[in-house]
This record gives sequence, C-alpha cells and structure tokens, in this order.
Amino acid sequence: MRTTTYLSQTNLRGLAEDLLTAGTRVVAPAKIGRAPYQQVDYQRIAKVEELAMDGALPSRPLKQFFMPPTEILLRWKQKKSDVEIEEISTQFPATVILGARPCDAAAPGIVDCVMNWDYRDELYFGRRDATTIIGLACGGFDKSCFCTAVGLGPDATAGSDLFLTPVDGGYHVDVLTEKGESLVQAHAARFSDSTGMDAAKRFHADARKKVESNLNPVPPAVRQWLESNFEHTLWESIALRCHGCGACASVCPTCHCFDIVDEARGVDRGERRRNWDTCQTSRFTVHGSGHNPRANQNTRFRQRVTHKFAIYPKKFEKILCSGCGRCARACPGGMDLPELLAEIERLATSAEAPQLRGERS
Repeated sequence: MRTTTYLSQTNLRGLAEDLLTAGTRVVAPAKIGRAPYQQVDYQRIAKVEELAMDGALPSRPLKQFFMPPTEILLRWKQKKSDVEIEEISTQFPATVILGARPCDAAAPGIVDCVMNWDYRDELYFGRRDATTIIGLACGGFDKSCFCTAVGLGPDATAGSDLFLTPVDGGYHVDVLTEKGESLVQAHAARFSDSTGMDAAKRFHADARKKVESNLNPVPPAVRQWLESNFEHTLWESIALRCHGCGACASVCPTCHCFDIVDEARGVDRGERRRNWDTCQTSRFTVHGSGHNPRANQNTRFRQRVTHKFAIYPKKFEKILCSGCGRCARACPGGMDLPELLAEIERLATSAEAPQLRGERS
C-alpha cells in the first residue's frame, strides 16, 4: 500500500487539534526549557502551539514511549503462605507520534526483532500496536548523522505509517500502511490532492547527498573484522576516551538493555519493575560471585559496538543502529561512532595499526 496526498501547514495544525480534541495522545517534537538552554524533544503535547516540526533533531529518541525508563511488570501481595499476583494491563490509549524523524521512526522496527524473539513482550507491543507514526523527512542535521551508512536515510519511510516531506506551503504525504490509511480517511477534510511530488524528490536527493558525505555505507568487512578481532589493540585505545557513563545508550533509539528488580511497597507487598540499563556501566555484567567478565571499559565498549554491528545483524539480519548520531553528540569523551566505523573499515582492508584522530571538527 502506497498512495500520496497533501497536507498544508494549516491543516497539519488542524489535524493535531482534531486528534487532541478527540482525546488521542499526541507525541511530537516540542521546545522544552528556556533560552539560551532551550532544546527540542519528543513530548506529549497538550496544545498545537507546542509543536516544533521545523526544529532540530529531538535530543532523545522515541523509545521512551514504547519502553519507558522504568515500568511496573507486576504487583505482588503476600497472604500468609500464598502470594497474590496482580497483572499489569497491556492495553494502552491510542497514540499518534507526529513528526518522527526517519532515524527514530525506523528504530522500533529494528528493536521489534529482539522483543518478539523467544518471548513476545506484551507491554512493549501493546504500546506499539496502539501507536500510529507520522514520519517527517529530514534535511540532514550535522556531521554526526550517518543514517545512510546503515541502510536508512533522511528520506527513509521504514517504520512510518504516514511520511511527510516538506514542500511549498505544507507537506507531500506518503500513505504507507493500513494505520496511515485509516488516519487519512478519519480526517479526510484535512488532506487534498498532492502536487508536490517533484519538490519532495528534490528535498530527498539534497538531504541524502548531505548525509552520505559523512560516512560510507558500513560494508560486510566491518562485521567480519569485529567477529575476528576480539582482542585487537583498537579497544585499548578506545578505553582511554570512554567514561563508561552510559550517555550513549540513554539517547540511542535502539539500545534496549534493562534490569528487573523487586521493590517493596510495605512489609507484605511490592512491585516488580523493569528499568533501563546499559552494557557500558561497570556493574552491568557482575555475577553473584563477584566475577565480572567485562571488567574494564575497553571490553564494555567493544561489546556495544560488536553487538550493534556483528551480533545483532548475525541473529536478526538488521544492524542495531539507525545512524542518528546522538551517541557522538552526547558523549563527554568525544566517542565518535562514525569515526570509529570508518577506522574499523580501514583496518579491515589493511594491516595498519589504529590511528584514531580524536573527535572530528
């Protein structure tokens, strides 16, 4: 299914207003904070005036709306020798994500593989099923963007139900799924015949050219090198720059590691919670015996890179990365993933020693 239509700027705001009036949860890029520290982030909006569709790439990805930083898996209550379990509802309110950048819209489809692997995560997919994603073509943000290197792009429609491309006066709209078609039909008065296909193609071509100049497509040689260079000296040089803070994982659209803990809520009751976690912290792999198989930072960062570009692709045939570049922007140590991937590609095709240059200008 793929048809096209047009949505004017005025009708975009009208569509958002219609959704809010109907009680639909609307998540969209919105400005938060005050100048000079104001930034754009995905937020649940309460009024149309909060929309920031033309702003920067949101500082955090969409994963918090499918897997919250902390959530209750179940509640329990002890009754003498028995334990009463209260299950958590897997039904969620209808949600529309408006203005998802391609690197963010595509990410849930990548993570779906592991969340439906040996066990289907009902909470995660409950939110996925309740959500319609309206993607927004990107013009290319900065030198840290590398979506084209991982098989996506600023014009990639993967994960979107509707896909908007800025054209004169509004947006050229690609209708991609049944969810998208249902939304258009429910708000048919907001849409009209599309006349901006040529302008949309030019926008896509210009954006793709810009992003492609940042990094070449990640070749199979990178995965092969990662699988056969577990103890390479490259990882030791990386450890000098990595702080192990986990900032990269917290802003990554596809990082999905979590911890599960039981928290008491009294002497006879409590909650089982899932909390975000990351392989970059020192206690992530500590065994009950006290042994830690990843006892230093170079082995932990090696795990992150190898998981994304070798382990996950081997198991699910998808790179565990959407190329958003947030990890490089958030890292206090200047860890630049595009630079590292370029270096691994160089090593994979030569016998030279690593020559990382530090953070790119």
